[in-house]
Amino acid sequence: MNRKIGMRLSPNIGAEGIEAATAWASGIGIDVIDVPYYNEEVKAVLEKAGLEVGSIDGIGAVGQTKLLSLDDKSRSEAVDALLNQITEVAELGARVIFMCLVPDDLNMSRKEAFEIWKKSFPSIVQHAEKHNIYIALEGWPGPSPQNPTLGCTPEMLREMFKVVPSNHFGINYDPSHLVRLGIDYKRFLNEFAEKINYCHGKDTKILQEELYESGVIPSTFGSHYDFSEGSWRYTIPGQGDVDWAEIAVQLNNIGYKGPVSIELEDHYYWGSIEAEREGIVEAKEHLEIHFKNKAIVGE
Repeated sequence: MNRKIGMRLSPNIGAEGIEAATAWASGIGIDVIDVPYYNEEVKAVLEKAGLEVGSIDGIGAVGQTKLLSLDDKSRSEAVDALLNQITEVAELGARVIFMCLVPDDLNMSRKEAFEIWKKSFPSIVQHAEKHNIYIALEGWPGPSPQNPTLGCTPEMLREMFKVVPSNHFGINYDPSHLVRLGIDYKRFLNEFAEKINYCHGKDTKILQEELYESGVIPSTFGSHYDFSEGSWRYTIPGQGDVDWAEIAVQLNNIGYKGPVSIELEDHYYWGSIEAEREGIVEAKEHLEIHFKNKAIVGE
């Protein structure tokens, strides 16, 4: 399968504005752009550049979210904003809403957040189904030491899918988070095959020396790297521990039709627009080896 390659807008690339960012992305052969918001103007810019929209960040659903607030009024307002966004982006032809369910209170336990989540998300997903929108849940565990995010582990996802079995509520498959958590990313992909609604191209390198120094807990005196907490660091695909050739096969075998979208979080490709562009290009070239430039084994 000749799979499309996408990208999220990294800070310096995004700061140039959507027109400049899409022109550059199109020029290097990117197919899909993930956007923080979507409207008629953004749609027109993407179409002019010959690009497709990928995932759209859910309003109030990325980062610390009032969707999991103990305050009924705050939670209700957040739900209404998300419902309205689902309606609006569906009318524009978009299909994937990206979200990361981090409680607004970082000290809230995952069990407590789960009980709050159960109150509002069945109706959100029903609305998404009605409008043919697919929710892609990000597996970032959230800031340490609490790591409060819902949906970053298999045990939590199973319980969430019992409450909301619809495939319109699913996963943004990002193996980088699974590797850092010590979760088998290949087994995960097999178990949750029907729930994969989007896919990120991001990797993680386990740092053996740092693992010896501080184990799996964050280091006491700080990491030498951005996007790291001691014994691991996020990287571009091809510079970490993920077997992208195997992921290409598995995504094909489970029938995933969407893109693989580069999320740039890498110490060595950060801090300037030149560094970010270099990281996107190198990530794209590595992914294309497995997803574009040759037939996938087993296809």
